[in-house]
Amino acid sequence: MTTKHTYRAWFAFALAIAISFMSCSEETGTLGIYPQEDAISTSTASFDIFSNDILNEVVPAGSTTCYLGKVIDPETDQAISATFVAQFHTFENYTFPDRANIIPDEDGHLCESMELRLFIRNTFGDKNNPMKLEVWPLSRDEDKLLKESASLYTNTDLWQYVDDSQGPIATKVFTATDYIMSDDERAAKNYSNNVRIVLPQEMGDNIMETSYNDPSAFRDSYSFIRKVCSGFLFRIVSGTGTMLNLDVSTMNLNFNYKENSESEDTIEAVCRFSATPEVIQSTQFESSNLAGLIGHDDYTMLKTPAGICTELVLPVDEVFKGHENDSITSASFTLTRINNQDEDAQDDDYALGIPQNLLLVRKQNFSSFFEKHQVSDSQQSFTTSFLSIYNCYTFDNISRLLTYCHNEKKDGMKASGMSEEEWDAAHPDWNHVVLVPVTIATTIDTYGYVSQVSVNQDLSLCSTKLTRGTEANPIKMQVIYSSFAGK
Repeated sequence: MTTKHTYRAWFAFALAIAISFMSCSEETGTLGIYPQEDAISTSTASFDIFSNDILNEVVPAGSTTCYLGKVIDPETDQAISATFVAQFHTFENYTFPDRANIIPDEDGHLCESMELRLFIRNTFGDKNNPMKLEVWPLSRDEDKLLKESASLYTNTDLWQYVDDSQGPIATKVFTATDYIMSDDERAAKNYSNNVRIVLPQEMGDNIMETSYNDPSAFRDSYSFIRKVCSGFLFRIVSGTGTMLNLDVSTMNLNFNYKENSESEDTIEAVCRFSATPEVIQSTQFESSNLAGLIGHDDYTMLKTPAGICTELVLPVDEVFKGHENDSITSASFTLTRINNQDEDAQDDDYALGIPQNLLLVRKQNFSSFFEKHQVSDSQQSFTTSFLSIYNCYTFDNISRLLTYCHNEKKDGMKASGMSEEEWDAAHPDWNHVVLVPVTIATTIDTYGYVSQVSVNQDLSLCSTKLTRGTEANPIKMQVIYSSFAGK
């Protein structure tokens, strides 16, 4: 037994020594280094992008922000007017205090007063300019009802939804700065600049009466719009020089009640209905003479709210020619903004803004992107922000888009049996993208990751010029390739 165990021990020892000599005989100079055939090499190249500008007059108008006013566009010398409609949201199964506890006013009205408030985010033009506003009720007739399924654009005729049988229900002459309030009141931290519009007291009475006679009318916003209040259209009928960017609109009913039948105390209360994303808000813009701004030899334009976009033709075939087996690590380009010659001399109140965010999206996906409420996916759509310090917009890496377009064409030709010329003729926009000014809403999760919640076309008054990409002066795109040596 002892001899056998000793033999096994010596055998294991000898085997270990042999393995160690075998390991030591290996070359150690390449430890941690890829074999030569797996080494990664990189190369760079530059390609030309060409651009032009196109009209963009049909813009989805559903938004959390609305515009109201009329101004003269300094670039076209034509009027831009904005009219909007708003419907109002109710909390589910909302109820007023018991009717027996409502304290009518001296004329017997359940509603003490009713008003609309249009809260102003910012103003373009003269804040002291008098403007006259009309408020029209929207129709509750089924054939004219503004329904949730309606597709609304900035050129949609909103008047088709109006009940014009009895005229406007309210008018208001206002200035963007409310001088009814004192300077101290306007300077208070809790003050928000707004336009207050008084509505007929009887309308408030009818809303409250409906809540008592038909509680199901307040079951949800769908019922509220059809049975109680279908919404309003707001339009400017006099005055030019002011455009309001509205943050939110509210409809307020003021009334008095007591806690119970034995109480002697009067409680002043307000019932507030807001125009929110759950219901429709839509702005109609009217402008003209935009066609005269496009087609310039030296620049393309970006203009909002409904105006002009810039189109780019990407050199996809050129990028992949001779690099069919390579990977595109990066593809970037910069769009240089051209300052207006009289930019410094412009009145700040009437200076058109610079678009702060741009969306790059494939031309063939342009309409559906907004209709389907998409956000950028860094493959067929990208966003970037204006770099004021360099006066430009930069797209850092659109390599995935170039690869997507290349593979789409290659696979499409194979599946259809088309030649390259036939494919290009059948799909003229396959390598075209559109740049459009947008507003972007984001959210941050608990880990600090920022994600886009919504991307909407910018409806503010903005305009800028970009250096045009031409044969003589193209926009340069820098591409970095990666490949394995020997492949």
